[in-house]
Amino acid sequence: MADIRARRSSGTPEVDGNNPHRRPMAHSLAVDDTARHEIDPALFETPEVRQACVDLAACFRMAANLGMEEGICNHFSAVVPGLDDCFIVNPFGLAFDEIRASDLIICDFDGHVLKGDRPPEITAYFIHARVHRNLRRARVAFHTHMPYATSLAMLEGQPLQWAGQTALKFYGRTAVDDFNGLALDAMEGDRIAAAIGDADVVFMRNHGVMVVGTTIAEAWNDLYYLERACQVQVLAESTGRKLRPVPPALAAATYAQMRSGGNESAIQHLASIKRRLLKTDPDYLL
Repeated sequence: MADIRARRSSGTPEVDGNNPHRRPMAHSLAVDDTARHEIDPALFETPEVRQACVDLAACFRMAANLGMEEGICNHFSAVVPGLDDCFIVNPFGLAFDEIRASDLIICDFDGHVLKGDRPPEITAYFIHARVHRNLRRARVAFHTHMPYATSLAMLEGQPLQWAGQTALKFYGRTAVDDFNGLALDAMEGDRIAAAIGDADVVFMRNHGVMVVGTTIAEAWNDLYYLERACQVQVLAESTGRKLRPVPPALAAATYAQMRSGGNESAIQHLASIKRRLLKTDPDYLL
C-alpha cells in the first residue's frame, strides 16, 4: 500500500481537531481545496477505485431501499484501493437513494477533498478519517442510525443478545461505546476508534451503530444481518416473554461454523444486490 502524502509537496495544512474554530456545529467540513491540485488525478482513475465506488453506491441504494438510513446524516466509507491515507465517502447533502458512483468524494486524513465537488458532512469526516487512520484493519466503515439496531443501543445492558441464529454471526465481535455528543473534532473520532478496538461492530449508545471490515462486501453483509438480528430481537422482546439465549459453548461453535465458509457469502450477497439494483435503480452505476 502507498501513502499519498509522499505524492504531493510538504507543508500541506492538517485539520486541527482541537482548534476551537472547528468545534461549533457546522453541517459540512470546511476544507482547503489546494491539495487536490497537488495530486495526480490518475491515482483515482483506476479500475479498482471505480469498482469500489460502484460497490459503495450499491450499498447506499440498497440501504435506502431497506430503510436503514436516516435523512442525509449517515455515511459509508472505504479506504482508496492501493493507498493507505485517503478514503472514499459520501458527500454532504445527498440522501442514500440519490447517490451514484460518480457522486462519491475522496478525502485525505488531513481535511482535504482530493476528488469531488462537495465537502463531507463534518461528523462523517471526523469519525471515518480517524477510524481509518487509527484502525488500519478497518478498510471499510459503515455508520447508520438504522432503526432496530439503534433502538437496542438505547437500552440498558448489552444491546444484542445471543438468542437467535442470525445474532450468533456477531458472537464475540461487538463493542459498546457510550454517547459523548457529536463528533466535531479529531479527539472524538479517536475516542470512537479506541472504543471499537478489536471489534467489528460497535453499538454507539443513544446514537447508532458502526460496522468495520476489510472489504465492502464484508461490511455490507454484516450491516444487513446486524439489522435483521436486531429486528427479530425487538420483535421477540415485544411479546413480553423472556428471551431464551443460546448457551455460550453452542453460540461459539455456531459462530465458528458460520465463519468456516470464508467470505464467499458476503461476496455473493453484494453481487445479488447489484443485480437487483440493475432492475430498479440502474443509475447507481453512473
